Amino acid sequence: MINDIIIKSEASFDGQGQNTPDLKKINFFYGANGSGKTTVSRIINNPDVYSDCSISWASNNRLKTFVYNQDFITQNFSPDKELAGIFTLGEHDADVVESIATAKKDCGDIVIRIKGKKHTLQGEDENSGKNKELKDLEDGFIEQCWTYKKKYKDVFKEAFKGNPTKIKFKTRLLKENENNNATLSSLEQLKEKAKIVFADGLVKETIIPPILYNDLAGIENAEILSKKVIGKDDVDIASMIKKLGNSDWVKQGRTYYNENEEYCPFCQQKTEASFASSLEEYFNDAYLNDISAIETLAINYNEFSDVITQRIESILNTEPKYLDCEKFQAHKDVFNARIRANKQHIDRKKKEASTIVILETIQDIMDEITVQITAANAKAKEHNDTIDNLSKEKKSLTSQIWRFIVEEIKLTYETYDAKKSTINSAIAKLQKDIKDLQQRKKEKSEEIKELETKITSIQPTIDAINLLLKSFGFVGFSLKPSEQKGFYKIVRPNGEDVEETLSEGEKTFITFLYFYHLLKGSNTESGITEDRVVVFDDPVSSLDSHILFIVSHLIKNVFEEINSESSNIKQVFIFTHNIYFHKEVCFRVKGNKTFWIIKKNNDNCSIIEAHQTNPIKSSYELLWHEVQNPNRSTSTIRNTLRRILEHYFKILGGIKLDEITGTFQGKEKIICGALLSWVHDGSHFSDEDLYIACNADTVEKYLEVFKGVFKESKQINHYNMMMKIVESDETTDNLKIAEVA
Repeated sequence: MINDIIIKSEASFDGQGQNTPDLKKINFFYGANGSGKTTVSRIINNPDVYSDCSISWASNNRLKTFVYNQDFITQNFSPDKELAGIFTLGEHDADVVESIATAKKDCGDIVIRIKGKKHTLQGEDENSGKNKELKDLEDGFIEQCWTYKKKYKDVFKEAFKGNPTKIKFKTRLLKENENNNATLSSLEQLKEKAKIVFADGLVKETIIPPILYNDLAGIENAEILSKKVIGKDDVDIASMIKKLGNSDWVKQGRTYYNENEEYCPFCQQKTEASFASSLEEYFNDAYLNDISAIETLAINYNEFSDVITQRIESILNTEPKYLDCEKFQAHKDVFNARIRANKQHIDRKKKEASTIVILETIQDIMDEITVQITAANAKAKEHNDTIDNLSKEKKSLTSQIWRFIVEEIKLTYETYDAKKSTINSAIAKLQKDIKDLQQRKKEKSEEIKELETKITSIQPTIDAINLLLKSFGFVGFSLKPSEQKGFYKIVRPNGEDVEETLSEGEKTFITFLYFYHLLKGSNTESGITEDRVVVFDDPVSSLDSHILFIVSHLIKNVFEEINSESSNIKQVFIFTHNIYFHKEVCFRVKGNKTFWIIKKNNDNCSIIEAHQTNPIKSSYELLWHEVQNPNRSTSTIRNTLRRILEHYFKILGGIKLDEITGTFQGKEKIICGALLSWVHDGSHFSDEDLYIACNADTVEKYLEVFKGVFKESKQINHYNMMMKIVESDETTDNLKIAEVA
């Protein structure tokens, strides 16, 4: 059975579309010609050719459709075309009939089992059951995977490229779980490496050249520092100098002695020439060489230490990325302190050559500095190697990051995988069961077809149609089997073919009878007992009024069969524009039914309105219903008003409407003349509409004048009754809308 029809972007239906939810076994559609009824019937007949339209079937079980409309008449009736025979079941072989009934029952049982399996698999709405259970599991796991994307997106953004959606991220994670054999690293290791590999504007780090300090360190062990530098021992003044114990003092005083022209700088007495000679001899070449060695040592120490100090300073100024600058600064401070102390020791040695000095070692602190530089250079080299192999490093790091996340989600994945395996097994079994049952259903259907071919015949249909034609007074033609097996032809009483001599009414009626009997049979020897949906689209066009009642009666027989639950007709649709046929065919219909009106809106687009009860009372009431409707069509309202006036005043008679026109002035007078023109035969003022634009304001003017016609003709009570208006107070003109039953 059809639950809903969706009509969109087809014929007069717009892109927004219309639908018919909650359809029942019997469905009545009323609408004027051109409103869109046949479009709906065509969609029911073959929805596959209408890409924007669709039909929702109960339990997704699509039934065969039988549609009577103008297309059916055209396809099945022409003067030179014979009708395909309608095969029906005979009654001469009770065993075969019983076998068909049994096979059909078995087929029905299989359908019920298929429905049960499908319900377990996908639910009644195709959005629950095991499929929904699997979907919920997948959705939950997708969300769990996505939490890791959000957790690490800031630090590992580069590794997640190409996986922007939740589904893609989950798919990548499952793939990595199967194939990733990368080294498992800690989060901190991955973060540190990511800072390099995924950094923007990555540049190489400069390798810090080693600081050469062996020359400076070698000075610390110079022999001259531990040597007492004094003059010659066998000079006559040597004993005095030894007694004083300070040759450095004498050496310094000698400088002043030479500048004082051999006068003693202390007593100012002239000394003998031998004294000067003794001083010269005491401070001989050996002494002077030692003094020179001390001077050279001092110069070298200053130069070497200054170079190293500057190197250390320049290293700190460049702030190498991988050097612990704070620790390096502390080592520098120690180095500088020792250099300052050693320079003081050397200065003292220069002044007091006979003094033994020991320099503070720089070996240990320079070793520490060297270790720091070596470690920083090792990391810088690794950094530079990474840049040199950046593409490879990115790929490697990305793999390690995914491996890390796979490990983190391992327990969650194992739980998900176990549940998924269980659900998939259940789904696979259900699908196999459904497939097996569908095969059994197919086999049963073939069995039914084979049985039907044994006892089917077109003759019972010929007899039934001819009997109806005769009983309804159509004696000028009848059906007889054609020379072509399985076909009918229409002949006159003398046996001649009718060719083109049938009237439209006769052609329509016999075509309807043919369709009516087709509902109980098939154009082939099989398929007679198939379940089906039936559509009657304007079945009384071109028929006389008495035939209208015959057609209504036959269609009501179809309703009774549906309600009996024994028929293979499961649902019926009635489309008509004939209000009398609609009222007749709807009269006292039992069972579940729906009522619909198809009409066009102001944009000339078809719309479908649902009604709880039959909305069609009479054609006259329908016209008034259009006037009451606030969403009335601006393009048809004038004709609606004219038809009401024509119907009411012609029936009533005796009212001088010509005098009413004179009570209006200006534009209202023109409008009144246009409305009343239809009341007088042969008096149509076609030019009047040319001066009145069809817009909302004009429509309101028409409605005012329309009401005025009833008021001036003393028929306002009829107007109020048809418009469902009652006066609220005799002393006031206030009106209120009466509730519409």
